[in-house]
Amino acid sequence: MLPAGLAAVSLLAAACSASPGHGATSRSATSTPAPAVGPAGPQPDTLAAYYAQKLRWRPCDHGFQCTRLLVPFDYERPAWRRFSLPVIRLPATDPHTRIGSLVVNPGGPGESGVQYALSARTQVSAAVRARFDVAGFDPRGGGGSIPAIRCLSDSQLDKFFETSDAPVTAAQQATVVSQSKLFARGCEQHSGALLPYVGTANFARDMDVLRAALGDAKLTYLGKSYGTYLGTWYAQLFPSHVRALVLDGAVDPGESAFSMNVVQARGFQVALASFIGDCLRMSACPLGHGGTVAAATAKLQALLNESAHKPLTSQVNGQPGVAPLLLSGIAAALYSKSYWPYLREGLTAALAGNGSILVELGDLLLQRNQHGQYSNFTEAEAAVDCVDRQWPRSLSAWQSAAASAGRVAPTFGTPLMWGSLPCAYWPVPAAKPARLRGKGAPPILVVGTTRDPATPFRWAQALSHDLTSGVLLGWNGDGHTAYMVHSSCINSAVDKYLISLVPPRNGTICP
Repeated sequence: MLPAGLAAVSLLAAACSASPGHGATSRSATSTPAPAVGPAGPQPDTLAAYYAQKLRWRPCDHGFQCTRLLVPFDYERPAWRRFSLPVIRLPATDPHTRIGSLVVNPGGPGESGVQYALSARTQVSAAVRARFDVAGFDPRGGGGSIPAIRCLSDSQLDKFFETSDAPVTAAQQATVVSQSKLFARGCEQHSGALLPYVGTANFARDMDVLRAALGDAKLTYLGKSYGTYLGTWYAQLFPSHVRALVLDGAVDPGESAFSMNVVQARGFQVALASFIGDCLRMSACPLGHGGTVAAATAKLQALLNESAHKPLTSQVNGQPGVAPLLLSGIAAALYSKSYWPYLREGLTAALAGNGSILVELGDLLLQRNQHGQYSNFTEAEAAVDCVDRQWPRSLSAWQSAAASAGRVAPTFGTPLMWGSLPCAYWPVPAAKPARLRGKGAPPILVVGTTRDPATPFRWAQALSHDLTSGVLLGWNGDGHTAYMVHSSCINSAVDKYLISLVPPRNGTICP
């Protein structure tokens, strides 16, 4: 099944300079080089004690410093259980003009902020790195968090992702249901005590504890993809603690669960059409040269339909060239225009019967390494998604939603909808809907890309309108998120805001 949720910008950001196949970390390893060193002093047992933590930094990984942060499971019961979260920072290159810390988050939900911060030298401009320490931390339950959410074995996850994500027959649908129930049941069995406490509101509270531990009176933050939703929650809970928030690849917090899947599927469909249009101008395009986008899309869909019944060959560590894995590879490549050449190569091979390149691309999205081991990203992502929004429990509601999504986005709609089905069987209740306005916060910069596959531009427009101090900045481009991608206009505007607190004119669209 195609993984549900927003995915993450860092899964490709860290790999864009490499070929497919270098994406995932092992399930048996944490996602951070940080040593298991916690704050100095006794274990905190009051909220004030958590905020008063003194972090013990140690050198790690070529100029970075690492530590761990303690946060309570339940902010209403701070003396109960704790999460220990890895934290990493790259010190400012000009300490004489240092402003403070820039906390970064790549998205997910569940993606490693530590891994993203390790890419700071390419993901944050030199001008900003001169003035700020760049700091990242893993979310509660995800990455190198102790404890971390676990649900299924690697072989069980293989089966889950290989399951048909566009069921036609009753038997195929029954398999989707059974796999979704197995996923939810596995999370309850292996991580049940964690599940009620991993929602985004608690993650935002953790970020305020980190702000205090870093010694900053107010937060400066760069959040991408789901990280924009986290930043929005922070502005809602701690508006007076905001210095500057950049929300890039914005999520609309007002979308319902089903509506979010539909809008995202439409975003991927738009991005696919953009890729195909570019491909058709090339003589070696595997989908044809000089034809129509509609005809080329139909050719691709026929490939997926055929592979659902007759898998392509694949040399990727036992993974078959089945439609769900091929579609994951297509979706992964749409996150970054720099991956379009790999997608063309993968489609050329797939049309000749070999799905290896597309399956390998999909492993980046699924965070599966060359040894067949998964990180816990998928499990952490589901745990947050399923408690952040209300999901229907009736199978008939899902059947109707999948059919509607398929009409709006023929390639991605049905798979994305069925990919969320574990939430129908989730063992803990979802949070009640909340209107997030960030009232009282200073100007918040909301950035959107016009042909973003995962977070469509309309979400950036909606979020900037919903926030009482939202400022919209757009980029007329392709790919997921805009800052430090291809637009000097975006980079300059974001840098000026982060350093000088001067936002661009609301509604500015960069070419």
